[in-house]
Amino acid sequence: MATNKFADKLVKKLFGTSSDVFLKKVQSTVKEIESWEPKLKAMSDDELKAQTPKFKEFISGRLEGIEDTDARRKAEQEALNEILPEAFATVREASVRVTGMRHFDVQMIGGVALHQGRIAEMRTGEGKTLVATLPSYLNALTGRGVHIVTVNDYLASRDSEWMGRIHKFLGLTVGCIQNDLDDVERKEAYACDITYGTNNEFGFDYLRDNMKFDVESLVQRDHYFAIVDEVDSILIDEARTPLIISGASDEATDKYYTANQIIPHLERGEKDEETKVTTGDYLLDEKNHSSVLTEQGVSKAEKLLGVSNLYDPANMDLLHCVEQALKAHTLYKLDHHYVVQEGEVIIVDDFTGRLMHGRRWSDGLHQAVEAKEGVKIERENQTLATITLQNYFRMYEKLGGMTGTAETEAEEFNEVYGLDVVVIPTNRPMVRRDTPDVIYRTLPEKWDAVVDEIKELHAKGQPVLVGTVSVENSELISNKLKAVGVPHNVLNAKYHEREAEIVAQAGRKGAVTIATNMAGRGTDILLGGNPEFLAREYLKRQEINPDEATEEQFEAELAKAKRVVEEEAVAVRDAGGFTFSAPNATNPAASTISFADAQAARATREARVSCFRSKTTLCGSSPAIRSAR
Repeated sequence: MATNKFADKLVKKLFGTSSDVFLKKVQSTVKEIESWEPKLKAMSDDELKAQTPKFKEFISGRLEGIEDTDARRKAEQEALNEILPEAFATVREASVRVTGMRHFDVQMIGGVALHQGRIAEMRTGEGKTLVATLPSYLNALTGRGVHIVTVNDYLASRDSEWMGRIHKFLGLTVGCIQNDLDDVERKEAYACDITYGTNNEFGFDYLRDNMKFDVESLVQRDHYFAIVDEVDSILIDEARTPLIISGASDEATDKYYTANQIIPHLERGEKDEETKVTTGDYLLDEKNHSSVLTEQGVSKAEKLLGVSNLYDPANMDLLHCVEQALKAHTLYKLDHHYVVQEGEVIIVDDFTGRLMHGRRWSDGLHQAVEAKEGVKIERENQTLATITLQNYFRMYEKLGGMTGTAETEAEEFNEVYGLDVVVIPTNRPMVRRDTPDVIYRTLPEKWDAVVDEIKELHAKGQPVLVGTVSVENSELISNKLKAVGVPHNVLNAKYHEREAEIVAQAGRKGAVTIATNMAGRGTDILLGGNPEFLAREYLKRQEINPDEATEEQFEAELAKAKRVVEEEAVAVRDAGGFTFSAPNATNPAASTISFADAQAARATREARVSCFRSKTTLCGSSPAIRSAR
């Protein structure tokens, strides 16, 4: 093992990393893309739009007469590679005309990496959303459909409208899969050249298609090319999470109420590792997320339930309910793992902090939590179809991904998916300062220190974004800030509908924003605030619906907002810039490293430990960062 590591280091020193090799090779392509710009800039809109049918005709000509599937795929990719420089330059020019944004050279490099079926690691704020328009346009020219995968419905909808303007200008069709679409609408969206949606929606549509009885009812078509945003979150963190379609069974729910009533009477015990002697009624292992009855606990449960033997085959269902009730009470916490809204238990996604409406834990766990919270227990479900995200995405002929943190998982990406990670340089030198982690002896000390620092930064006029791992922690900090009189916004699973508005203004002078760690919020945080969102706020104050305002009304408020934002941006830079603080306590009961859930696994990768505060400051000339995960 040591010899292999030494050899790897030697090869990298002599020849450079795989990223270095790729970056050297791609420079000639970037120059070729650049060479097309003068010609395309001189074209009229109609002439630029005519590029799309020209490219399609070229590709179909190359494929004419080729029947063998493998040979056809190879010829198809060769044709795409041949027109790549001109096609990328076409998208760049279309973007300038439609959105006012011109792709930087580093974004072109990211686009090439995605087209080649690689993972592009690009730093926060480098414009991954715009990068995806390049390979998605190029590959959509084949007519086989490109899927762009995001981590939430909001981003899928926003990107399909925002970036979709570029594709529509060039004559391509754009669809978006949302949770509330019916089969007809889904089929229409999948029939588009480019389809946006979340990983869960794509996966569940595949499962539903496999349960249908005729081909005409299928909504999906070929699994050709997918571009996955926040690829480490979807393909690594959530990879083995099963997507399950289930149907209601005929099992009665009374047993869950019965099992729930005995749990408060059980006492937590400990196990002596030397003598192997256990005390109490159950053992709790938060690190491994497990909770089990001891022999004493089984005996007490039998007495409380009035049964002679819980392990008798006739009582196995009741035993299962007791075990699930124990988990519900000891491992699953309100406002962390789930919330209760309108008499319903709604799961909070471990990875994004979002509410997962319509999703339920399996194997009776959801029913146990419902009994614990005293809400109506829905009937237990039985599995009808299931697939993991890992297996679903491996079906794609070509797969590419984007994220800000992929290099640390490069080996796993390569082994599982055959994907290489390419680290793309930033367009401008980084001005972010990463400060060392601070470890506190106890949680109260940490929370007090976090609040003291937020209060100090707020007084200076520095905007602060505080990232937490749970609704519970975000509200704890919020209550402490209220106590010391610091105004702030809270963004967690309870208030996610206002997320774009809240995050967009997180860079305003003295703004304090507390957010659960939701991967890929995708809203720019601009120093001084976002003028468009501020203009909408001004209109609302005048009791004018921003969506119904006249162009003159919106432009007048936008001009006013821009002046405010420019003044505040200068004040924020003078105060020291934008600060991100991560008080990431994964296990409040632990004084040593302890990771109790899936979100903690992510923290392990990012070298986080229990009870610490990490701070990042952005200042200087960088215009924006994308909200941190």
